[in-house]
Order: sequence, then structure tokens, then C-alpha cells
Amino acid sequence: MIEVEGLTKVYGQFLAVNGLSFTVRPGEVLGLVGPNGAGKTTTLRCLSGIIPPSQGAVRLCGHDLGKDPVAAKRTLAWLPDEPRLFEYLTVWEHLVFSARIHQVQGFEARAVELLTELELNEKRNALPGELSRGMCQKLSIACGFLHAPRVLIFDEPLTGLDPLGIRRMKDSILRRAREGAAVIISSHLLHLLEEVCSHVLILRRGELVTLGALADILARFRSEQPEASLEEIFLRVTGSGEGSGPCP
Repeated sequence: MIEVEGLTKVYGQFLAVNGLSFTVRPGEVLGLVGPNGAGKTTTLRCLSGIIPPSQGAVRLCGHDLGKDPVAAKRTLAWLPDEPRLFEYLTVWEHLVFSARIHQVQGFEARAVELLTELELNEKRNALPGELSRGMCQKLSIACGFLHAPRVLIFDEPLTGLDPLGIRRMKDSILRRAREGAAVIISSHLLHLLEEVCSHVLILRRGELVTLGALADILARFRSEQPEASLEEIFLRVTGSGEGSGPCP
């Protein structure tokens, strides 16, 4: 479970995130969306422990990230938009390194399973420089999945993937949610989020403007506009389209 209470982040005189509170329960997939500069990346970095909040609290599986960061981060996989890989480690060596960092015993069978799931078996001896952008993304995600985290935070996980890769990545994310992980995905690909997410949080200028189950949000808007999509709802509540305004 992910619990966020009063999360605020200030950079100098700039208020990046203001009093954000929400919960993601096991099995839920929350889509975190907003215009550029809305505070999405700052929020994700606070949730993953990369930067501390100015105020508020983050709890991962009951562990306070500020008070007990090691225990909290053991439950977490943070998958940034740009894969962070080691130039001189092969695909397999990345998995070995991740297993050692997270103290995963008998990881080999699990690693082979992940290579198969993410279609990296034929590249297990390749270096990152020999991989496509999409394959680097898959390798980063394989390393994140290796210790079976109960909290998954993705920033643009579908970048660089071909259509088949996007479909399989969506299946992989949904599989983890069904197995009990709490998942947050931030992406500008709203039509794809609509296929994956159970819940949506929309930020604007660092503040929450819409939060709830995706089905409920769609139903509220479709009472006025029967064919409304998540993209159209986003444009309306963020003031980016005609007829913009608060969520009904």
C-alpha cells in the first residue's frame, strides 16, 4: 500500500507540490497525470525517496519513508523514464547485480523467467550499448521486478516500446497488480492509461484537481458528454481545452 499525507515540496520560493494526499491499495493501478510542470516528477521522486518532501509523510507498506527509509525502499521498485544502466555490465550481469543489492537468494530461476517475459533471452549477454531504447527500458524493469516489490512506481514505462512491446508491458503491469502490488504510473499516453489504470489522479500547478476510480470519473463526465475519454477529461479539468472547468 502507498499512503501519501499532506505531501508538499518547495524549491526556494517555488511551490512544486501543495498538500497532496491519496492512497493506493494493493491491486490498484493509479494513473498520475497532469500538464508539464504540474508536479508529477517531483511527486514521484518524493514517493521513491530520491528527494525529501518539505512537509507531509509517505508510507510504503506501512513503513514511513522519512523515518525508516531502508525498510520502505525494500518494498519499492522505482522505474524512471530514462533507464539507468551500467555501460560495462551485460543484461544478465545487471540482474546478478540487482539480486545482490536486494539480497535475493536463488534468483536465477526468477531472472530467467523475467528475461522470457520481457523478451530479453536472446540479449542476455549483450551490453546496454547493443540494445535498443525499448530493450534498455525492459532491462531496467526486469531489474526492478526481480525482488518482487509490493510497490511499483513507473515514470513513462512505455517509452521506446513497439506496439507489441506496449501490449506485453501493460500485461506485465496488470499481472503485478493482480498479485497484490500497489502501482503508480505517470504518462502522457492517456489512451493507454485508460486501458490499464483502476484509478486516476490529475495534478494542476502542484495541486490535486481530480482523484478517484477511473470508472466513476468517466461515469460522471459521461453524464454530460457520453463519449468522453480520459484525454478529454484531462483537457477539461486542467484548463487545456474548450469548456474547461472543475470535475463535476
